[in-house]
Amino acid sequence: MLIVFDIETIPDLEGGRKLYGLDGIDAKETAKAMLATRRTKVPDSDFLPLHQHRVVAISVAARWSKDQFGVRSLGDLNSEEKQIVEKFFAIVEKSPTLISWNGNGFDLPVLQYRALVHSIPSVTYWDTGDYNNEFKWNNYQSRYHKRHIDLMDTLSKFQPRAFAPLDEICKLIGLPGKIGVGGDKVFDSYLDGKLQEIREYCEIDALSTYLVYLRFELIRGNYTPQRYENELQLVRKWLTNSNQNHFQEFIIAWQSQD
Repeated sequence: MLIVFDIETIPDLEGGRKLYGLDGIDAKETAKAMLATRRTKVPDSDFLPLHQHRVVAISVAARWSKDQFGVRSLGDLNSEEKQIVEKFFAIVEKSPTLISWNGNGFDLPVLQYRALVHSIPSVTYWDTGDYNNEFKWNNYQSRYHKRHIDLMDTLSKFQPRAFAPLDEICKLIGLPGKIGVGGDKVFDSYLDGKLQEIREYCEIDALSTYLVYLRFELIRGNYTPQRYENELQLVRKWLTNSNQNHFQEFIIAWQSQD
């Protein structure tokens, strides 16, 4: 089983209040104070350290059966962060190959911190051969093993100066790129009660990463051109049959670039 995943986060306001004694101020002011504290340490940074993020959406794209592709977000609009993160690690317990864009640099460290905060166990995720001998040679923890493939890391040869944004890579290979609220607007959207829009934005990122992965399989010889085209057609069919507006917007934008 192969799972492509993406997460969206907001400032961990509860954590910020614990760390910096910010009780008594509203969400926006708490977030501003957290960022101001960050800038005292890293003056040019507009991004909180990863342990100060809270997960509000996790989306996954996968072939759920031989002929069935799909994209979905874990949990529902009423799910607490702990429930969403638990669902992610429950998937990992089935030992899928995880695919991400910058998962090593962002998504997985954040999920690890949140698992720590919420006491969420995952024997399979942390195993390096103590429970399953196969994991000694291929596990989720080693940067160069294949149970998790970070496409950004791999394509850049693990060189930070060669890192590329997902949106730009998508556009270079004929995909629409990002659609929706945008990563820098997630917190504002959350405060405005637009969690569904955040989930949709996250789903588009997971979908885009899946399509980049298909191209990656083609260039490294795992897919023939015909197999690659078949995989694309499966995704196109699913998008066309979807009754969700963000997926319809994506397929229309994709078709316009053909």
